Amino acid sequence: MRILISGGAGFIGSTIARSFQEKSCNQVVVLDNLRRRGSELNLLSFKKMGVEFHHGDIREPDDLLDIPGSFDLMVEAAAEPSVQAGQQGSPAYVIGTNLHGTINCLEYARKRAGLFAYFSTSRVYSISSLRAIQLDETPERFEMAAQQTLPGISERGIDEGFPTNTARSLYGATKLASELLIQEYVDSYGIKAIINRCGVIAGPGQFGKTDQGVISLWVANHYFGLPLNYKGFGGKGKQVRDVLHPLDLVDLLSKQIDKPNYWNGEPFNIGGGRPISVSLLELTGLCRDIGGRSVAIGSTENTERVDVPLYLTDCSKAQRFFGWRPQRDIETIVSEIAEWVRSNESALRQIFAPETM
Repeated sequence: MRILISGGAGFIGSTIARSFQEKSCNQVVVLDNLRRRGSELNLLSFKKMGVEFHHGDIREPDDLLDIPGSFDLMVEAAAEPSVQAGQQGSPAYVIGTNLHGTINCLEYARKRAGLFAYFSTSRVYSISSLRAIQLDETPERFEMAAQQTLPGISERGIDEGFPTNTARSLYGATKLASELLIQEYVDSYGIKAIINRCGVIAGPGQFGKTDQGVISLWVANHYFGLPLNYKGFGGKGKQVRDVLHPLDLVDLLSKQIDKPNYWNGEPFNIGGGRPISVSLLELTGLCRDIGGRSVAIGSTENTERVDVPLYLTDCSKAQRFFGWRPQRDIETIVSEIAEWVRSNESALRQIFAPETM
């Protein structure tokens, strides 16, 4: 199988690229603009493994068209992934990448690819609805209350029927708009596409920041002895996310490829669910226990407009269609990140902790 991955030097894209290149029957080609610092560190492993790399930007159609040949599968993993993108300035980059770039990828796939896999986000769901989830507060986290009034929510978490009809951040809006266009391309041109709405994905190889990749940031700051901050919802660190290891996402994609009849533009919620979830307060304890080091934790009570107190994925639909369940728990994810940071301390200090050099 010949596979093209846009955003292929990023965290998710590079994991998919290496995983599929390891199978002798595959040839993986990667396109990336290397905008996110740290993504360039993946190029050496690509070269060793035989992954073909093209430096380019999905906002530029010619950068895609310069890649020769056709592909059995195109994976659209390029994105401006921060929910804060455009909130304090111009939205040009997030709209250009997450919407116009997806259109360019769809046009490329229409002409040159068989299957089109799109990685969307749980942030397509309305902020007002996510804020309206009824919560119980425990000593270490928020939990979903037993009684809820919104559609698309149960004790398993949030499913594909949860509201998307009001504001959701510029990031979420561009991803939802891309989903709608993908469905139109399926209907109008007969392309075979699938949409995976992912929650938090975390594991070794992620260059985390406060607005995206918080699990890696938390682990790295503990390793390098840097302070952290509980922001919003009273500054207690009780906000909760479920977490998915990228190799569990690779496992899902492999199962989806084997069932092309389901590639009809439907969205699937993908995440760790309640069993693989963590609050910031619990994450702090995990980092301390696994790394053996405590750091100063500040507190900011004010909540940003785009922040939500809890998100748990109900991935029952993906489980029914593809027989898939995530296998790697939160302790494994944190431990693997800690080992990655330890093993690559010198290079990663320049990214996570340059002020300590």
